[in-house]
Amino acid sequence: REVSLLNQESLVENIQNEVESKIRNSNTTRIFHIQTAYPSIPSLLSGNKESQLDPSPSGNKSQKVPVNKMVRIDSQDPFGRMHAYLQDKPLGQQKKKSDIALIRSAVIQRRNPKETADLTSVQELLGDIDQTTHSGLLDIVKDCTYIGMADDSFALLQHGTRLYLANVINLSKELIYQQVLRRFAHFNAIQLSDPAPLSELLLMALNDEDMEADTDQNDDLREKIAEMNVKLLKRKAEMLQEYFCIQIDEEGNLSKLPVILDQYTPDMDHTPEFVLALGNDVNWKEEKECFQSISAVLGNFYALHPPLLPNPSGEGLQFYRRDVDQDLLAEAETAWAQREWTIQHVLFPSMRLFLKPPKAMATNGTFVQVASLEKLYKIFERC
Repeated sequence: REVSLLNQESLVENIQNEVESKIRNSNTTRIFHIQTAYPSIPSLLSGNKESQLDPSPSGNKSQKVPVNKMVRIDSQDPFGRMHAYLQDKPLGQQKKKSDIALIRSAVIQRRNPKETADLTSVQELLGDIDQTTHSGLLDIVKDCTYIGMADDSFALLQHGTRLYLANVINLSKELIYQQVLRRFAHFNAIQLSDPAPLSELLLMALNDEDMEADTDQNDDLREKIAEMNVKLLKRKAEMLQEYFCIQIDEEGNLSKLPVILDQYTPDMDHTPEFVLALGNDVNWKEEKECFQSISAVLGNFYALHPPLLPNPSGEGLQFYRRDVDQDLLAEAETAWAQREWTIQHVLFPSMRLFLKPPKAMATNGTFVQVASLEKLYKIFERC
């Protein structure tokens, strides 16, 4: 299941012809015992469609694909990914059948509402997405295979005979932005177990900003800024609730957030920055700019940023060696594992269905080609 063979099309064809001849010789038998095929078998057979349609045992052999153009995995094949070779546990101890079932059920549920808002400004923003779509990147996104994470920000993905690095933060940010506009005013809600006071969230965000900027604003100024933002967001609460499912109650507490991707909840550690951006970075005067900026703020909040705790499997392990806290280490391991699971099983299936990558992604480092099978063969043929 995890080893791809050269010339596998001809091998499969020979096996198929042999099986066909056995079945034809058993013409008196009308009862067949069937067995569920592994997920990899249809993908192997798909490369030999001509021989499947040809009923003769000596059907025409498909033209041999040159090895320097052979694609050994595809976007429908769950095998061939990096994590399959990094598992320490025996295969029998893993949840073998739950992964594919989970992916399929999640993808089936990721459907947009049939009708979006009739507001002209929203339709114009959706039109802007269509006009700026990069056709080449769209082909890559629609038919790519997730290989694994290269580092905290970049994932390896394969498309045809080429290998790419893709920035999952930029991709998730753009995907969320587009989905907010498509699901405009048609959101389900994430109910916060404990409503979060806006004033406390804003003060936390302002304190973090001062620490990063190495400034020292006095507490009175921070409290005034927080108070102004709370009043602003309370005035806009009805619109935020109706169009974006962001619920702010009369006491100034954040109590609900929108479901933008099914099976996905944002990292709530970034809630203070989200609330501050909602108050500071939104153009409330112009309707189109308002909806666009709120969608962008939600996109940044829901994007798959690295967890705040350092990665325990990389250089960040030194952090935990200095401060040996098993609970903190376990929390970090869970957070990073959950993020990678979400990237593979939520982000990439959703991208294939919904993302229309803008032209800017072709030049801003979101996609970087790192290998091409044809070029590699040219190099090694000289040796």
